[in-house]
Amino acid sequence: MKKIFSLFILLFTLISFSQTEESPAVWQSTINKISNTEYNIVFTANLLQDWHLYSQYNPDGASQPLEILIPEGKTGYELVGKAIESKTNKEYSEVWEKEEIFFSDVAILTQKIKITDTSLSTISLEVYGQVCKEACIQIEELFTFSLSGKKLEKEIVVLDDKSKQLTKNLKLDLKNTSLLKQNTNNSETDSSLISIFLLGFVGGLLALLTPCVFPMIPLTVSFFTKQSKNKRKGIFNAILYGVFIVVIYILLSVPFHLIDGLDPNILNTISTNIWLNIFFFAILVFFAFSFFGYYEITLPSSWGNKMDSASSVGGIVGTFFMALTLAIISFSCTGPILGSLLAGSLSTVGNPASQLSAGMTGFGVALALPFALFALFPNLLKSLPKSGGWLNTTKVVLGFLELAFAFKFLSNSDLVGHWEILKREIFIGIWIVIFLGLALYILGKIKFPHDSPIKKLSFSRVSFGVLVIAFVIYLVPGTFKTPTWNLNALSGFPPPQFYSIYQQESECPLGLNCYKDFDKGLQAAKLSNKPILLDFTGWACVNCRKMEENVWSNPTVYNILQNDYILISLYVDDNEKELPKAAQFDFKRANGQIKKIKTFGDKWATFQIVNFKNASQPYYVLMNSELEILNTPQQYTDTETYKNWLQKGLENFKK
Repeated sequence: MKKIFSLFILLFTLISFSQTEESPAVWQSTINKISNTEYNIVFTANLLQDWHLYSQYNPDGASQPLEILIPEGKTGYELVGKAIESKTNKEYSEVWEKEEIFFSDVAILTQKIKITDTSLSTISLEVYGQVCKEACIQIEELFTFSLSGKKLEKEIVVLDDKSKQLTKNLKLDLKNTSLLKQNTNNSETDSSLISIFLLGFVGGLLALLTPCVFPMIPLTVSFFTKQSKNKRKGIFNAILYGVFIVVIYILLSVPFHLIDGLDPNILNTISTNIWLNIFFFAILVFFAFSFFGYYEITLPSSWGNKMDSASSVGGIVGTFFMALTLAIISFSCTGPILGSLLAGSLSTVGNPASQLSAGMTGFGVALALPFALFALFPNLLKSLPKSGGWLNTTKVVLGFLELAFAFKFLSNSDLVGHWEILKREIFIGIWIVIFLGLALYILGKIKFPHDSPIKKLSFSRVSFGVLVIAFVIYLVPGTFKTPTWNLNALSGFPPPQFYSIYQQESECPLGLNCYKDFDKGLQAAKLSNKPILLDFTGWACVNCRKMEENVWSNPTVYNILQNDYILISLYVDDNEKELPKAAQFDFKRANGQIKKIKTFGDKWATFQIVNFKNASQPYYVLMNSELEILNTPQQYTDTETYKNWLQKGLENFKK
């Protein structure tokens, strides 16, 4: 697994070529007029031997697909669909474990555009992508065309003196940079496809225990075993029914792959976008009150009727429509769980569409499993508990969990927006109220619209209530100024510890001393003669919080960070806090495109990419005040690895 992850890092390493080196992709372009308002732009890339340029349709979670975009701020014309591609090749990648689609030798793309402003005399298009051999190089090309049919040279953008100087200041004169190109030994993140699959599987198991799905199990299995001509045929149909359930839920994730194909970054922005996080908060609260029984979320009844009619066809087609009927009529129970799965997977770092597919697959497998299992062993049906009030209780419990989960998204918005409303203690206090409400409900002190009367509390119900109360007790110290224990089991969920209602000695993780400006931190390192730990982090970065609260909190690691290093924490998603006007500037990319550096997030994200050719968080770099790299960069990992990494950096610093 470590070898695979190392290859993953290698493939996403951006290699800078000097002007004297030959580029692996040489571009040409022409413009052809179709009508007064339509044109075809033809891009041709000649590739060096053994170099691959990846198609627009390269699968999600593999090498970066090609994109043709209209530059930001340009108006008066629009793209008509995707570009038509020349011949591509397909080959299975051991690194990505997927079949990749790529161009070899030459790539020809024909992009149709439509002019909506007839006063335009020129248009511009950007081409983004990736060419790979042993390593990968980012493609960023800007083309400008005259609508007379003559291709213009690339737009020459002249920066003012201020922008030139600030751009120059952004680039560090790093030494010992060979360490930056070495692979780091990183642990798998919690957002891996396997963990998302398991999360979906658990969601599917929970959906089974709802009143919309549970009663369907014996009914459906009995139908297949009794209606078929023989037992073997009945078992086959029931298993096929289960397979179709899995397929249907996988198909629900397909549209998100199409969206991700148009812009691979569009789904990743959800994790730090304030308004999208607020939307998820609102939708999950809406789902929660549906589970409480105040209203039902249902699809149009006509859909269920049509699918039910189609299921009477018989055979494989009829079995498929029976599975589709189950998905539709059970939506009032499965919809909120699927909504949580959607929000959870799309708000993680990585490849959200692939994670959503993994989650949907897990959900479908868990939902389909009992139908296949009871078809194979029909005697087990007798062991199923009878339907009753416990099904609605399960539904209400899920409602409380949805409500708690919703506040994570509101917290993300609060952190990124610097609203300072949902501080750590307030967040934990809200959770205490929610789970205290759940405990009171379990113990029969609170009732909801569809609850049956509780004559006597069962042992299982009392046990579960006690368990929830124990969790509430576990949360309570989190509201204290000096907690008796840290909520390490929940790290990454509540806001960071320094985001507190109490006066903190430091606005840095765990009360450490840190700098949030690189130049100030560099100056402190020179004065103290200490090495630097450069921490690229984010307000909404879950793995950053896990590292801080689980790894940095280790006594040995904490002492090293506090006493032996100058900590510089740079928040790359700090996009609501603007730089002073004097510090704002235009940054010119290698392709000539201009990026406006207006916020601290703009600056530190660009700073990371320019100097370290990396855009992931957390990302840790060790260096001295002379900008000499002391060890290979590190990312999300375990305590022992991180401790050894810090100590090795200290040894190299002393040498």
